[in-house]
Amino acid sequence: AGLAPAGSSAVVAAAAEPGRYDVADIAVRAQGGANPVIPLLADLRRQVTALDTHGVGAAAAVHASLTSQDVLDTALMLVARNAVGAVLADLGRATAALADLSAAHSTTLCVGRSLTQHSLPYTFGLRAAQWFHGLAAAGRQLAGLSFPVQFGGAAGTLAAGSALTANSAATPFNLADSLAAHLGLAPAAAPWPTNRLPVTSLGNALAAVLDAAGKTAADVLFLSRPEVAEVAEPRAAGRGVSSAMPQKQNPVLSVLVRSAALQAPQPAAQLHLAAANFNDERPDGAWHAEWPALRQLLALALGAVGQLQELAGGLQVFPAAMRRNLDLAGPLLLAEGVAAAVAPLLADRDGLGGKQQLQAVVDRTLQVPAADQAAAYRRYLRETVPEDVLPDSRLAELLDPAGYLGESAGIAHRILAAYPDFAGTDRPHPDAIGAPRG
Repeated sequence: AGLAPAGSSAVVAAAAEPGRYDVADIAVRAQGGANPVIPLLADLRRQVTALDTHGVGAAAAVHASLTSQDVLDTALMLVARNAVGAVLADLGRATAALADLSAAHSTTLCVGRSLTQHSLPYTFGLRAAQWFHGLAAAGRQLAGLSFPVQFGGAAGTLAAGSALTANSAATPFNLADSLAAHLGLAPAAAPWPTNRLPVTSLGNALAAVLDAAGKTAADVLFLSRPEVAEVAEPRAAGRGVSSAMPQKQNPVLSVLVRSAALQAPQPAAQLHLAAANFNDERPDGAWHAEWPALRQLLALALGAVGQLQELAGGLQVFPAAMRRNLDLAGPLLLAEGVAAAVAPLLADRDGLGGKQQLQAVVDRTLQVPAADQAAAYRRYLRETVPEDVLPDSRLAELLDPAGYLGESAGIAHRILAAYPDFAGTDRPHPDAIGAPRG
């Protein structure tokens, strides 16, 4: 803008080489002013003065019209922008892998579970699509964030900026917008020293990504238990080993992802607690309380999503085990569908309507040992529903789990179609991919 002494830009750029500074020493001295910008500026000005061998007065251009919060908030936004870019890159790889899994297993039968119990027939394709759904929705929220520059001066009034630009064509707003463009940040409509939506929005989005990652990891942890054995983590030399039990292959990727997810709510809440306590026009300790919370959330998201993309990209899927577990409940798993189709066909008997008669069949079946329930349910159902009311062929259809998947394929298709930016490629409708497997 022509406001700094001629030649000062090259001097300040040379003085700003990171190798000239002792970060640990700055951290120690930061306690004297409650933030690291104050000792950093002292060192920067000293370096500028030493390098200003032609006496252009470059030190006068350093920190002109700014305050410490301008520098630190802008730095936080830069760090966050760079970290979020890395998170989104790994997240995109994870969601693309899950979209592949969903398409490949659109008709792979498994059992759905509700409140820890078997509920209805399901598909692994829909399960993978639901994992994708949570991550893609959170990722879109994260991708939509704005990282604004902070430029307000001592009290957020741009008073020093107005004085600096008083005799020029520039304005403090021009300077703020130019700084944002130079740094690759968003321009800010106004200084935001106590309006912390940029920080809390970032915290919310990071926590949402970690929530969705945690859900996926929790499912993989359950599904990879030996007694379930429907999936397994990708293997890598030396990973998942036990210090005491050589036979173990621990699902450590999921463990680490879940650990990060369980840690995320507290720093996210800390950001909101701080934002609600930003007093006056420039805050006290609430501002300082943001820094470690935001850094922790960024670190957790970077680590968890990096592990998640490896997990999703190499997840081993075992359809035969899924079918085995589906068959544990036998035809009882179809009781809802049977009731919907058959109850209207039954005349009242002994004061019981059709739905009540079918419930009595279920109740009676549950009295026999689990190993005998499949045969018992078929027999009791046949006794209750005469063949002239329901032919054997129709009964067989009703007791086929592949026939009671509802809109599973359509739901998975709609999920992937809603987030093409996270699915990776255009995909055929799952109904066209193949016949049920397992």
